[in-house]
Amino acid sequence: MQLHAQVTDYKTDTHLATGVKEFLEVLNAPGGTPLELRSKEDARQVLLGAQAGVKVDLSGIEESIKTISQDGYTLKLNLVRPKGVKEKLPVFIFIHGGGWILGDYPTHQRFVRDLVVETGFEAVFVNYTPSPEAKYPTAINEIYAATKWVAAHGNEINVDGNNLAVVGNSVGGNMTAVTALKALENKGPKIKALVMFWPIVAANFDTESYRLYGKDRFLTTSVMKWMYDQYTTDLKQRQEVYASPLNASIAQLKDFPPTLIQVAENDILRDEGEAFGRKLNEAGVKVSTIRYNGMIHDFGLLNALADLPSTKTMISQAATELKKHLKN
Repeated sequence: MQLHAQVTDYKTDTHLATGVKEFLEVLNAPGGTPLELRSKEDARQVLLGAQAGVKVDLSGIEESIKTISQDGYTLKLNLVRPKGVKEKLPVFIFIHGGGWILGDYPTHQRFVRDLVVETGFEAVFVNYTPSPEAKYPTAINEIYAATKWVAAHGNEINVDGNNLAVVGNSVGGNMTAVTALKALENKGPKIKALVMFWPIVAANFDTESYRLYGKDRFLTTSVMKWMYDQYTTDLKQRQEVYASPLNASIAQLKDFPPTLIQVAENDILRDEGEAFGRKLNEAGVKVSTIRYNGMIHDFGLLNALADLPSTKTMISQAATELKKHLKN
């Protein structure tokens, strides 16, 4: 396939925003051990430490923990709602990213907080079992179970279970789409909206965005391959729609909820996210797919990039979309 652009040294790449370039210069400094060569425990600490090392605004929220049992799973949920609000609220399930391996509530706390403050809704953060401790499809089954529980037991956490959206970043975006697929196929909870932040939707490492941005731009091709290997090494499983929702048929997608997909220009996952948006459009779904120029993968998650104009705009756009479809 002919490349439409030349791969450029990130230090001189005018397609990277200044603040992003500064972040990458620190990240790519010589001497660090690549993520994919670390133990899972060490890799998790890298993200945790990077996020904790940046002071961010965590005001305006109340946090609690709820342990639930559903469909044979016992799951811990982090509940986050606007401070001082006592009435029953609309709710969104938040499915975290981290390549199925990394990530937890502390690493995503600021991201969740920003969405809660901007929407005025409650977030339910699902602590699914990571890989390699659990392989495909454990995480998606746990998340779907949690979604069913929230829809049926909203009164227990002071939310309207009939006023429900699902959002997720990176692999969380993957599992957001999968949750919607499972809900439709099993006549489960009615999900009113989806927000997919820079999602992984295909086990395909040969798109143009992979070739252009596979090195030195935070999420690399080698890291993504390592992450998939922890989730499932079975090539047939990787092509199943619950692992690669881009492979879902038009018939499977036609009743999808209204969906917002946000992608980053300099992200290996950009092309597949945009392809999923085109497929949803073909299926007749109300979908908007937005590319944020100058940004890298997970720019909305990374605390180091939280004050960039594009991050602020991306949060506001996602919140506006949720408020459009969930009645307060």
